[in-house]
Amino acid sequence: MNPKLRSILFWIHLVCGLVVGLVVAVMSFTGAAIAFESQIVDWADRDARHAAPPAEGAARLTLEQMIAKAKEAKPAVPPSGVTVSSEPDSMVTVALGRGAAVYVHPYTGEVREQGARGWRSFFHTMEELHRWLAASGDSRAVGKAVTGVANLAFLFLGLTGIFLWWPRKWNPRALRPILWFRRGLKGKARDFNWHNVIGFWSLPVLVVLTASGAVISYKWASNLVFTLTGNEPPAAQGPAASAPVAVPTPAPGTQPQPLDAQFAAVMKQSNAWEAITLRLATPQGAGGPGGRPEGAPRGEGGPRGEGRAEGRGGPKGPQASVFTVREQERWPLFATNTVSLDPYTAQSLKTETYADFNSGRKLRTWLRFLHTGEALGWMGQLIAALASFGAVFLVYTGYALSWRRFVPRRKTQPVAPEIPVAPPAESKTNAA
Repeated sequence: MNPKLRSILFWIHLVCGLVVGLVVAVMSFTGAAIAFESQIVDWADRDARHAAPPAEGAARLTLEQMIAKAKEAKPAVPPSGVTVSSEPDSMVTVALGRGAAVYVHPYTGEVREQGARGWRSFFHTMEELHRWLAASGDSRAVGKAVTGVANLAFLFLGLTGIFLWWPRKWNPRALRPILWFRRGLKGKARDFNWHNVIGFWSLPVLVVLTASGAVISYKWASNLVFTLTGNEPPAAQGPAASAPVAVPTPAPGTQPQPLDAQFAAVMKQSNAWEAITLRLATPQGAGGPGGRPEGAPRGEGGPRGEGRAEGRGGPKGPQASVFTVREQERWPLFATNTVSLDPYTAQSLKTETYADFNSGRKLRTWLRFLHTGEALGWMGQLIAALASFGAVFLVYTGYALSWRRFVPRRKTQPVAPEIPVAPPAESKTNAA
C-alpha cells in the first residue's frame, strides 16, 4: 500500500476508534453477555413451565378458559398471544402485552409467573445498554442514534483495519506476529500483537455483526437489502410483512370457532410441530404479542428488540386468526410457518413458509438472525459471543496503544554512582 495512503488511513482509524471506542466496548460486552439468553432463560425457567400430572379423570380446560384465568391473574394487561407446546407436560403460555407472559396449567387452571427473574432482569439490563445505552424516555432516541453511529463506525474500523494489518512481506516471519499470540511480550509489543491477532481472527464475524446491525438500525440499509436483490422495499422497516388475509363475511349471528378447534386445524396441516402461537386481537395501542414461542430464537419479534410491522393497523371487519408454527425439522433454524385461518369455519386461508419469501425478505431475515448468531444454532451464538468479547480487547488495546503514542513515558537517565573519595593520608611528620 502507498505509504501516504496508509498513513491517512491509520490516523482516521485511530481518531475514529478513540471517539467511538467506549460505546463499541459497551455494545460488544453486552452483545457477548446476551448471546445465550434464549438457552439460559429456558433452562432457568424449566420448572415454571412444567405442568404436574393431572388428577385421574381430570378434563383439560379450553383455551378460552385458560386465557380467562390469565386475565383474572393479570387484569391490567390484556393477553396478546397464546402458545401451545407439543411437550405433553408443558404449561400453556399466555403472552401479556409485548414483554411478559404467564404459564397456565391446562388441567387445574393454575397461573404461574415466569421464573428466572434474576436472569431476565440481567438480560433486560444488558439489552437496554446494547440498544440505546440504557437511556429512557425522550433520551432513548438519542441513545439509539449513538449506538447506530458507533456500529457503523466499528464497521469502518474493521474494514480499514484489514488494510493496516496487511503485511508488507508475505513470509512466515512477517505473518507469525500478526496471526498468533506471542509469549513474553509486554507493553506496546504485547498490545500491538493482541490488537492484530484478535482483529484478524474476529474480523469476518464482526463485519457480519456490524453490517447486520446497520440493517436493523437504519431503514435505508434495510431497503438496500431489498433493492440489491431486485425486490421492492417494504413500507415499514424490517422483514417485509405479509399482506392481511381477507376473511369471507360470515352470516349474521355466526360465532367464531372455539380456539381449540382452530388450533386442531393448524396442527392437522403441520408436520411434526413443536410450538404453535396464536396472536390475539389487542386493544389499540396495547402492543402486539409479547414474548416469543418457547424455545424460539431470540428476536422472533426482532433481534435485540427489532420491531415487527405485521399486525399493525389491520383491515376493518372480520380478521383472520394468524398462527405461527415452528416445526421440529426445519431449515433455516429460524424458519416458521404462518397460517391464516378463517375463525368462523376453521378453514385455512393461506399458509406462508420461508420458501415463499422473495430473495430480499430471505436475505433480510438471515441478517436479522445472523446478528444474534442464532441463524447457525448454538455454534453460531458461540462464535458471535467470542467475536464480541474479542472486540472488547480490541478497544482496550487500541486505547492502550494510543495512550503510549500520545503520552510517551519519560526515560529516566541513570544516575552515576558516587565514587567514594579516600581521606587524605596523614603526613609522616604529624604521625611522628
